[in-house]
Amino acid sequence: MSAWVLPDHIADVLPSEARHIEELRRELLDTARGYGYELVMPPLLEHLESLLTGTGEALGLQTFKLVDQLSGRSLGVRADTTPQVARIDAHLLNRQGVTRLCYCGPVLHTRPDRPHASREPLQFGAEIYGHAGLEADLEVLLLALDCLKATKVDPLTVDMADARIVRSLLAGVAAAPGVLEQVHAALATKDATELRALTREFPAATREGLLALVGLYGDAKVLDEAARALPDSPLVQQALQHLRWLGSHVEGARISYDLADLRGYAYYSGVRFGIYTPGASAALVRGGRYDEVGAVFGRNRPAVGFSLDVKELVGVAAKRPLKAAIRAPFDAGPEAAGLRAAIASLRREGETVVCILPGHESEVDEFQCDRELVHTAGRWIVRAL
Repeated sequence: MSAWVLPDHIADVLPSEARHIEELRRELLDTARGYGYELVMPPLLEHLESLLTGTGEALGLQTFKLVDQLSGRSLGVRADTTPQVARIDAHLLNRQGVTRLCYCGPVLHTRPDRPHASREPLQFGAEIYGHAGLEADLEVLLLALDCLKATKVDPLTVDMADARIVRSLLAGVAAAPGVLEQVHAALATKDATELRALTREFPAATREGLLALVGLYGDAKVLDEAARALPDSPLVQQALQHLRWLGSHVEGARISYDLADLRGYAYYSGVRFGIYTPGASAALVRGGRYDEVGAVFGRNRPAVGFSLDVKELVGVAAKRPLKAAIRAPFDAGPEAAGLRAAIASLRREGETVVCILPGHESEVDEFQCDRELVHTAGRWIVRAL
């Protein structure tokens, strides 16, 4: 095998795409800062029990494991940043009130989560801790939408569900964990035949409720239909009320509901959402409420947030123009000192100045040289091209 061949689903990011990714990263972080979110930078490696405790089997299967040569303990390369941010909130900051945190950094997956996906996403996310009310859910959802709008992604569809609905339907059901996982998978794929076979020994109300979920997707009318078709439990009714309230407060995006949607990691505890746009093969953003995520760190704080892959976002975001630049000669003989001083002055003012090496006058690819630095009348001036 050639030394330059990379592992499957791992790729270099070349200049044009890297420039676009970095511009998007800055816009996303600036948007989060505009909402009052503070930037944190968790480590890429952690002790395995810290990364995985309480997150469910799915995240464990996505996590690369290795042994620390210093301590002999098992380490994990993070596959998701949310558990790390929960640890920071619980143990390092330990604030009593509301805490808003954001992050942007690479994560690593053992397997791509869908065909053609990268195993090394650049994960951006924002999370709010300490408020149990729907106001926090709404703020996070609006921030997610504003992040996508800031990167010129449009039109947008918000698809919502609630983890409490399936949890309520399965409460008290005596079934092996493997069977419950199959039930979740059948719901996610809307496989009514498989679901009917898996639930044949379940209580009648549970079985009928799960089968009803398969068809409960669409616009706001779905919530009215769900209120009639699902068991009249307080938890289900509260979930439907919360979904209806959130949907009524979102503008600038189409709202839909899919009450059987169970995609994502196991820590979701309430309303969850995905944001879609034409041209993307899956949800650009996934988020929701995960109040139990900090329990393993000793502080079971209310929490809600979202994340996205900036590398995936770049594929649907509007293309950016090249940065305007000034072309300058590399050397000017006796005028070299003045040339260097002029270039330094321009760069201090925030200009990009590209010095053209001899014999390479037409090899600038990632900058739009619309001006040039020329020597005239005893001084260096910038002239339009």
